[in-house]
Amino acid sequence: MTDLLFSHADWDFATLDRAFKAIEDIALGDLKLDVYPNQIEIISSEQMLDAYSSLAMPLMYNHWSFGKLFAREEAIYRAGHSGLAYEIVINSSPCISYLLEENSMTMQALVMAHAAFGHNHFFKNNYLFRQWTNAEGILDYLAFAKKYVAACEERHGREEVEAILDSAHALMDQGVFRYRRPPRPSRERAMEKVRARANYEEAAYSELWRTLPAGVEPPGRPPIVDPEDDFGGDMKFPEENLLYFLEKYSPSLNAWQRETLRIVRNLAQYFYPQKQTKVMNEGCATFVHHAIMNILYDRGMINEGSLLEFMHGHTSAVFQPGFDDRRYSGINPYALGFSMMTDIKRIATEPTEEDHEWFPQFAGSDDWIGTLKDAWANYRDESFIEQFLSPKLMRDFHLFALRDKFDDDTYKVRAIHNEAGYRTLRQTLARQYDAGLAEPNIQVVSADMRGGRKLTLEHKRYRSVPLHESTKEMTLSHVKRLWGYDVELIDTDGDQERPRQLRT
Repeated sequence: MTDLLFSHADWDFATLDRAFKAIEDIALGDLKLDVYPNQIEIISSEQMLDAYSSLAMPLMYNHWSFGKLFAREEAIYRAGHSGLAYEIVINSSPCISYLLEENSMTMQALVMAHAAFGHNHFFKNNYLFRQWTNAEGILDYLAFAKKYVAACEERHGREEVEAILDSAHALMDQGVFRYRRPPRPSRERAMEKVRARANYEEAAYSELWRTLPAGVEPPGRPPIVDPEDDFGGDMKFPEENLLYFLEKYSPSLNAWQRETLRIVRNLAQYFYPQKQTKVMNEGCATFVHHAIMNILYDRGMINEGSLLEFMHGHTSAVFQPGFDDRRYSGINPYALGFSMMTDIKRIATEPTEEDHEWFPQFAGSDDWIGTLKDAWANYRDESFIEQFLSPKLMRDFHLFALRDKFDDDTYKVRAIHNEAGYRTLRQTLARQYDAGLAEPNIQVVSADMRGGRKLTLEHKRYRSVPLHESTKEMTLSHVKRLWGYDVELIDTDGDQERPRQLRT
């Protein structure tokens, strides 16, 4: 019988280290996971609240919205209306996992397995994160961004900087490349560009600028054009990335304002894969911690009390209320992701005749680890659900599909539990995780640089759903602030176009 890693709720750093090493042996040896180097940090509840407010990043520039969010989350937490997350994990190398100091030792073991190995493996291996993020460079870039924004506040005034950040944050969802992958320069190349910008600002700055009358800006400079991130030099339409277009071509922005837009745009791109992999990412981490904690118990390394505490936390995380339960707020990504991955293991090891028919490529193969690692590496939520959601799981979740048109008086049940219904259900559910349909499709279609400099945007409606009028007007006001001239939005629905111009 192996000695217990711990036998009570209290923990110290020696116990954490011993548990981490045991978890690491199982993750790398039994589950064959491939992870970034790990960095474990213990934080207080206040530090956890602070992490909530700054997009869970270890370094972040200052902005009033972060303080507002901190005050809100703190008030809710202190009133007992909401608990805190057990952990926060950063997609970086080393992979940083924040553990709440109030956790018991069992929960510390659970979240190390969940974050330091489950999320870590997914971050390192999933194709979206590999293509769209730079885990090795993000910490250095955040340090640069924090320092750069602080220097801009000192030089240009906090109000000026906050105005640019307000507009950039309002447009973050329209500040990513969705259909073409931006180039990923090496870490050395990225830091060389950072140093070049910093050196330029230092060399170009003059104390005489402080003597300029209010409202008069010192001479700006054109945006830094780098052959690695400039797509052809000239404007190309349509342009999907609104922040990129404004950063490169706005006729009214100064150099520091363009760099500020670039910082926000890079952050938006960094978080873009997470929007598309919530089910898979949380499912992977939950499956991994469930497997590791059970192996620890099977090997006599944790006792029955720890197992029961772990199971209580685990079942709470994967609980899925029914659609008629007042606690229902949609499909729980932990529940769906964990259930699908557990089901893949079942299909690989104990398949039914139905499983052989639906999943001939891996049913009965016994290689459930290989199948899961392939899925974690090569799919996102939409494609994962469409390829791996089984009829058994649809029955277990009591899924059905409704057809709801806004001009119909009644609902129509369009998918039930039969052969055709299962395929319709799977496809319908997968579509709900298509990130391209969850956000409005707004693109830059023209910019009059020789005349009145009017910027024209086009919104293509999905299923005839228009933009919310008041939100649209407020958002367009931010576009106008960054562009400096008139902005027009053309709303298209099929072959019809209805121009709607923002007037100020």
